[in-house]
Amino acid sequence: MILRPAATADIDALVALEASFPAEDRFDRRTWRRLLSGHAATLVAAAPEAPDQLLGAAVMLYRRGLALARLYSITVAPAARGKGVARALMAACEADATARGARAVRLEVRSSNSSAIRLYEAGGYRVIATLESYYPDGEAALRMEKCLNAPSNGAP
Repeated sequence: MILRPAATADIDALVALEASFPAEDRFDRRTWRRLLSGHAATLVAAAPEAPDQLLGAAVMLYRRGLALARLYSITVAPAARGKGVARALMAACEADATARGARAVRLEVRSSNSSAIRLYEAGGYRVIATLESYYPDGEAALRMEKCLNAPSNGAP
């Protein structure tokens, strides 16, 4: 599997990855363009034999001066689920966050998304809050967080 930063040439493939999502959970082309040009890191996974066909993608959000990164989205193509793509993307996002000096990664996940919750828990995330009516359809979210071993930048 190849993991690399997403490029604007990937926008059609990124939109296609989310085709099976509920409409309110999908990013449109404009949002993808904004994510690819702002304070975000978008990583994609592809098979070496088909580098233009994405197996998955992950979006990390960063704010200047904040030692907390936000795992905003992980998407895996239906045919690639269960093959370690999400786990690899999550690890790459955590490495990116650590390299940027983040001390923790936080995320929100639908309370009904048991497979994602299991993935995050297995990766060391813990539930820190339940957010009632978080999503536009009224579903609750679990807020989860993982502490990272970020460099101390010389601090004791």
